Formats: sequence, structure tokens, C-alpha cells
Amino acid sequence: MKQTPSQTVGPYFAYGLTPEQYLYDFKQLVGNQMVSPIEQSEAITITGKVFDGNGEVIPDAMIEIWQNDGENKLFGRFGTGTDPQNRFIFSTIKPQSFAGQAPYLSVIVFMRGQLIHSYTRIYFSDEPQLNSTDEVLNAVPAERKHTLIAEKKGNLYEFNINMQGENETVFFEV
Repeated sequence: MKQTPSQTVGPYFAYGLTPEQYLYDFKQLVGNQMVSPIEQSEAITITGKVFDGNGEVIPDAMIEIWQNDGENKLFGRFGTGTDPQNRFIFSTIKPQSFAGQAPYLSVIVFMRGQLIHSYTRIYFSDEPQLNSTDEVLNAVPAERKHTLIAEKKGNLYEFNINMQGENETVFFEV
């Protein structure tokens, strides 16, 4: 048997993963609302945009976030083209500290032109003590740590992803 070829995120994957982004007339199976803000009083919203190396918003990226803090295992997916401002928006609960790590969300970025998706993390600006002792975050050069930290604005966290350039987000190899 031969290995199947790699593909960039395009119409093939869009049909099944983010159909609304490409105006198909059905909803995707996994959405961006990991918890209901009405049912979960501690629900938070994470929003941001994906930028290319020229600082232009990428209107058709797909973002997945995973959360496993030992108690909550949550997953969400959002296509930036489904929002009029080309943002990703997730409703979830803030992860708890687990195994001595600062709370974080695992992020996977899929987009056109990439044969292999990119992995990063979202840490939270209102966790300075735990962030300062997190082993993974401390492995990142000090001048780049800010690219992994979502800024808290009320009950909203803002986190932009820069694929290249001066403020390129730190990506990890898995």
C-alpha cells in the first residue's frame, strides 16, 4: 500500500470540517461553542484573527482548540470565514492548572498553503504566577512568550495568531 498524498486545507477538507465557511447548506458536526455561556457561569470567550507574514487577515483558516485539564476534556473548531470580521470565536471554560502546568489550550491551525498544520498554545494573562513556573512556557525565549498569551478583556480573551513576521506566534513540533 502507498501512503495517501498530503493536501492543504482546501475544498476537500472544508466540505466536512467547516462547510458553513464555504456556504454549503449544512452545519458542521463540531462547532465553536464548547460550553453554553447560559449554562456555565464560568464560561469565557476566546477570540482572535490569523495573520499572514504581511499582516493581512487570513479569511479562510480553520482553528481547532483542545482542552484537557484532568477534569474537562473539550474540543472545538471554527473557520475564520464564517465570521464577518474573519475572526475565530470560542466559548469554553478556562482550563484549570494540571500537573503543575499553567492553564492552557492546545491550538491547531489549518490553512491554505500548509501541507502540515501548525501547533501552538494559548496561555492566559491573568495567570502570571502559574505562567512564570510553566515548564513549556519557560522554554520559549522571553521576547517571544507574549505570542502565546491571550490578553484578558472582561470575560473575553483576545489571542491573535501570526503565521510569520515580527510577532510570529511560537509554534511547536509534535
